[in-house]
Order: sequence, then structure tokens, then C-alpha cells
Amino acid sequence: MKLVKWMWLIALGASLSSGGAAAPDSAGAPASGPKIEIGFAEVNGTRLYYEVAGTGDPIVLIHGNFGDRRYFDGQFEALARLHRVLRYDVRGYGKSMLPEEGVPYSDFEDLEALMAHLDIDRAHIAGFSLGSAIAVDFCLAFPDRCSSLIAIGPWFHGYDSPLAQTLLQEFGTISAAAVSGGRDAALEQLLAATWWYPDKVSPRALDRVKAIWSDYDFWHFKNPDPRRVLAPPAAEQLKRIAAPTLIITAEYDLDACRAVAHQMEVEIPDSTTVDLAGATHFMF
Repeated sequence: MKLVKWMWLIALGASLSSGGAAAPDSAGAPASGPKIEIGFAEVNGTRLYYEVAGTGDPIVLIHGNFGDRRYFDGQFEALARLHRVLRYDVRGYGKSMLPEEGVPYSDFEDLEALMAHLDIDRAHIAGFSLGSAIAVDFCLAFPDRCSSLIAIGPWFHGYDSPLAQTLLQEFGTISAAAVSGGRDAALEQLLAATWWYPDKVSPRALDRVKAIWSDYDFWHFKNPDPRRVLAPPAAEQLKRIAAPTLIITAEYDLDACRAVAHQMEVEIPDSTTVDLAGATHFMF
């Protein structure tokens, strides 16, 4: 657990001290950075965009809602100094294909297929926000492929509480805006929200968040989403997680995510929590 904890905190520190410089896109790596393999994987009836860099013990980075792999710009190259790092766009985000309405899919099975495509048998699975829910499902469904679990701004499927219901209502207003006014209206509603503590986000991080969100299609908010999650839901299975688990939350994380962090630490046997003072849900 100490190795997992410090591996991740070193990467966070590198991100903060460097200003969170963006990792390259299709143009390739800068001369001073690691060589980056980019590509598309045809798996599970979809097409997932991915980037891989570095060598060593593999680690997978799963991004959060409203965004894409760029949430991990600060950590990607820092971690690639010691690890083979995979980051990718979840189905319906970034450069990956949109879901097909009415055609079921599961994010954790997409990840398993992507890892198989890239010959990654086992990895540290790190997820941010929505990505942490995917990571939890993956580690429950494929325990032999999960070296450790890192849940950042944590979430898991099946979590229910007054705080969760309030957050779902806020998401409902974004969905209504997306349906009635399209992508721009949904983005405007998201940027006007207060539940992610925008007044506490640093100007640099806020600019990054806005840039990432501006590229999101809001498909999942405009359409009935056929996404399937683990059954029974992770909320009923947390005690089964055997992998060492690092939970990272923040002083100004989403209120529901802070509650999730507490529940995960209580229920997951080999877990520890880091609470970042002065930070928000966007821990760049």
C-alpha cells in the first residue's frame, strides 16, 4: 500500500509543480518526454482511442465525466518514468466512438478488452470520479487483473444517500438542458453549477476544466444510456475488493464523493485515504 500511495502522490506533485502541462495528442511526444504510442482499438463492437507510454509495472488511468483522457495530462508522463501507463477515452468520450442507442455495453468490460488488446495482463487501476466507478467494477469483475485500485474523487455504482440524490438532481438539470438546448446549453448549465466548488478551483485548473468540457458531446445526457454496470452493484460488494486500495479525496471534493471516500475506507479491507487540504474535485 505504501508503494501505491507514494507512486500516486509523486505523480500529483509532478503535475502541480509543472503547471499540469498538457501531454501530446496525435502529433506525438515532445522531444523531452517519453515516447507515446497512440492508436484505436476495435473491441466489443466499439472503437476506443488510447495512449501508452513508458515501461515497467502497468498502470491504467480512467478519466471522469464530461471529459476525456486529458484529465490526466499532469500524471501521464510523470508516471511513465517508472511504469507502462495506459490512458484512454471511455466509450462516448473524447475520440472514442459514441454508444449506439439501445445497444447495451459496459465500461469495465471495454477496459478488460482494451487491456487484452494491448497485452496488459494485470495493472494498477486508477480512476477519477466516474472513472473510479469503472475501476471499482473492473477490480470486482476481474480481481486477478487488478494489482491495486486508486480511486480519485471517488465514486462507485449503487451508492445512494441524500447527498447522492442531490447530485443526481443537479445532473438532471444538465440532462434537461442538453435535451432542450443541445450541447452548448448543457455546457452552460454545467459551468453555472456550484456543486463542484468552482470558486475554489485555481485559475489554471479552471481553464483546463473548461477546455476539456467544451469538447464533450454530452451524448450520455441527451440520450437514454444503455450502459450496464456490475450486478449486483459495487455498493453491495465493496468488502470483496482484495486489492490494496488508495482513496484520494479533497477538502472541496464533491460532498457526495467525500461520503463515498469514507464508505470505501470503512468497507474495503486493505484501504487507506488521503485527503488533500485546499484541493477540489479537480486535483491537478
